[in-house]
This record gives sequence, structure tokens and C-alpha cells, in this order.
Amino acid sequence: MPQTTNWNYPTTIWFGDNRIQDISNALKQLDIKNPLIVTDDALVKLPIMQDLTKALKEKDIPFCVFSDVQPNPTGINVENGVKAYKQNKNDGVIAFGGGSALDAGKTIAFMSGQKLSVWDFEDVGDNWNTADENGIAKTIAIPTTAGTGSEVGRATVITDSVNHAKKIIFHPKMLPSIVILDPILTYNLPKHITAWTGIDALVHSIEAYCAPGFHPMADGIAIESIRLIKENLTVAYEKPHNKIARANMLVAAMMGATAFQKGLGSVHSVAHQLGGLYNMPHGLAKSIILPYALEQNSLVIENKMVKLCEYIDIKNPSTKSFIDYILDLRRKLEIPHTLNEAKITDERANEIGALAYNDPSTQTNAKKIDANDLKNLFLAAFGGDFGLVQ
Repeated sequence: MPQTTNWNYPTTIWFGDNRIQDISNALKQLDIKNPLIVTDDALVKLPIMQDLTKALKEKDIPFCVFSDVQPNPTGINVENGVKAYKQNKNDGVIAFGGGSALDAGKTIAFMSGQKLSVWDFEDVGDNWNTADENGIAKTIAIPTTAGTGSEVGRATVITDSVNHAKKIIFHPKMLPSIVILDPILTYNLPKHITAWTGIDALVHSIEAYCAPGFHPMADGIAIESIRLIKENLTVAYEKPHNKIARANMLVAAMMGATAFQKGLGSVHSVAHQLGGLYNMPHGLAKSIILPYALEQNSLVIENKMVKLCEYIDIKNPSTKSFIDYILDLRRKLEIPHTLNEAKITDERANEIGALAYNDPSTQTNAKKIDANDLKNLFLAAFGGDFGLVQ
């Protein structure tokens, strides 16, 4: 893997150690003269944030920082960010952080020139066509975790805190104009964040690969992302300053998000509800749900799982062998086996099933499922009972 390189797919990517120092060049290329940096309260206090702001100050580039972003960003966070953007007369956004900061930053840039509510752009039908494209600010995305891949996505996930529901906001021009992938920014992540975000990226690729439909480019990107994660996630977890592992995980996360334009599935359908109802970290929720969803879909994904196992060198290729690999990986990453262990309760099982059924990810699940199937998936993940989804 080269130390430093650029490529264009699906947007402009600047990759390599210390590429954060190129932020002024990115701003110049996009003609952004007064950016709003969108991040979160935890990240704003860390040295990597100081590295970003120092690079701007050295070039005498004015900027403002907005860090009122929750782990599951809300519509209120977006509204406040847009107010800050307008008050400071910003002309572009630097989204800096994990998936929450990236989603919030992209949505603030999108909403900076809109007259309708953010909820009017939920990914339903052709809602995106009602946006004023001239009112969408340019975004530079700089991920500090290797997970969501939001840096290469055309959508965001924002929580409606009134209805306790996560909603997908979509527009093609939400795609950031430039992405800076700097592995050094991920070196000092807490171990559990490395684990949860790594599985987040893995789920993107698995669900994209298993989604029905013909999309050979997405399938190819997905299985290569899975290979990279298999070979590098535990290394990044155990040796956080391993340059190659961190670089490969950043690339794998980006690839997973590129692949899932083909579709996602029931892991996301249920995880979105746990985020909305319980404010559960997205990566943790998906990490726990994943093996149960694979079991639920096993009859229709067997042939794909055989091919995947052969490609990534898992013995006795089958869905069962792949599930066993996931369970072993979770043990190595010290991820809970059940939602119960993660302090989630089960009294809202029926509600979760119904809400998950209406989630857009359900439409592209590997097999057709209904609200009862999704309720059983939640309950299986809650109690660790694979029998509920067999």
C-alpha cells in the first residue's frame, strides 16, 4: 500500500499519513474561504483537533467550530449547526470525526440553504428532488474512525428526538467533494471504538454483498472490504499504532460504504431502532445483531457465503462457518454476545419489529421479512437464542 496517493471513486480521495496537513489545499480547490468545522464534544478536546486547527491557522484561514453533536446526531443538532453556519457567514463545511460528526456535518452543509425542514428530505420516494441544489454547501470529510464510511455516502442518519426514530436523509449532492483519509488520526481511538466501528464497516460489506439484485461492482468491492477487515481489524485492536492495519481499515470502511449503494438489510433495520429508542451506539448494536441476522438469512445466502469463505480463506466454506468466524471475532474484540448484556431491555420488542419493518434497509434484506421476523431477530439478539431465527 503506497504511503500517499489520490484517487477518485466515488469522490475525490486524498489518502496517506499526515494528509491532514493538506486541508488548506482542499479548501483552496473548493474555493472555501471560511469553513465551519463540525465535530463532537469529545473530539474537540483532543490533539488531532489541534492539528487540524493549527494547519488552518498557519495559512491564516478563518474558521469556526461547531461541536454540539450527539453520538446519534439529532435534528436539533442540525438546526443549531445551520444557525452557527449562517451567523458566522461560513461558506463550506469540514466534517471531522466519526460517523456522527460526519453525518451531522454533511446534513448541516445540505440544510444551510434549504427552506424546508430536514425531515422533508427523508429518503422516501423522490423527496430529494424538492431540495434547492444551489443551497447545498460543499463539504470536506475527514474520518477519525474506520467504520461508517459516511465520508463517501450520499445520505445521513439523523435522529428525530421527538418521535425517537432514526431517519435517513438523502441527496446525491450530500457526497463530500474531497475526503482526507489520514490513518494517523485513528491511532489513539479507545479499543472499544476500534472494535465497534470495525464491525460497523464489516456489516456494511456483508449486507451489501448479500442484498438481492445484480451489482457486480458493489459485490466485488464488498468482498475485498471483508478480506481487509478480516486481516486487519484484530491487529488494529491489539496494536493501535500499526500503520498498515489502520490504513487498511480506513480503506475497508470507505469500500463498505461505497458497496452499500446496492442495499443493506435487517441488521441496520433493527440497529436504527435501538439507536433511536435507547441511544445505543450504532456500531455496538450491529456487532451484536449480526450473527443472528446471518442465521435468519442463511437459506438464501448459502451460495454467497460459500464463495465469500473461499475468498477470505475460512475452512469448510458455509454460512455456519462464517457465523462461527464472526462469533470468534467478537470474542477477540470483547464485544457482548447479547443485547441484554449491553443493558437493552426487551419490553419494546413488538414496537421494534414494527418500526424496523418500515426502515428503508428492510427493502433490500437478503430475503423478504416481515415485522414478526424483525421482532424475532431483536429477541434472538437480546437473549442469544439462535433458535428464534431458524
